[in-house]
Amino acid sequence: MLEVKNLVFRPIDNGVEKSIIDDISFTVADGEMIVITGPNGGGKSTMAKLLMGIEKPDSGQILLDGVDITKLTIAERANAGIGFAFQQPPRFKGMTVERLLSLAAGCELPEKKCCDLLSNVGLCAREYLKREVDNTLSGGEMKRLEIASVLAKEHNLFIFDEPEAGIDLWSFSMLVKQFEQLHSNHKESLILISHQERIIQMADRIMVIKDGKIAKMGAKEQVFPGLMHHEGGCRCQGPPCV
Repeated sequence: MLEVKNLVFRPIDNGVEKSIIDDISFTVADGEMIVITGPNGGGKSTMAKLLMGIEKPDSGQILLDGVDITKLTIAERANAGIGFAFQQPPRFKGMTVERLLSLAAGCELPEKKCCDLLSNVGLCAREYLKREVDNTLSGGEMKRLEIASVLAKEHNLFIFDEPEAGIDLWSFSMLVKQFEQLHSNHKESLILISHQERIIQMADRIMVIKDGKIAKMGAKEQVFPGLMHHEGGCRCQGPPCV
């Protein structure tokens, strides 16, 4: 279980304190899927970075299975069982896709396992295994490789920051199947930051973050009462139009 207690993040920008995360508390149960949504700039991605240790909170606590991980490094949190997929994945010139997947898994992966990971995110394995993770890859390709690398290793908690960004509809449908499969195992907890209605519909609970605070949190029927009856899909860049 993940427990977040009274988390505050107020960085100094040009000498001025900015309140990005303002006293947020919530839990994520084992096997639960929570989708975080809300207006752009509300603090969603910052919350994900605080959970992974990329940013450090000014106050509050983060506990994983009862252990305080607030002061742990990114590597220590990864070893503790947290997997993180960036909204904008980093590139590594000189490193092949095959090598990246093995490093992410923490062991040398057989070629078939690498192929399966790539196929599951909509990439043709034969075309990508030996390619470098550099600027020759598009943003959508990098996004899918990032997700494949996170899925290469078992985690207690997966965090995906806007996994749908920059990918085509066919690849998106494959990602949805991956999330559904992870969720059906009821072993790993998932936090997905998303505006996409199809992902929001998968959630056990939805958290709406606005102006650094939790504006709403609960089952999807409570947070967005009309979501299950909304046809045609929402194409806006905010929470579902319901």
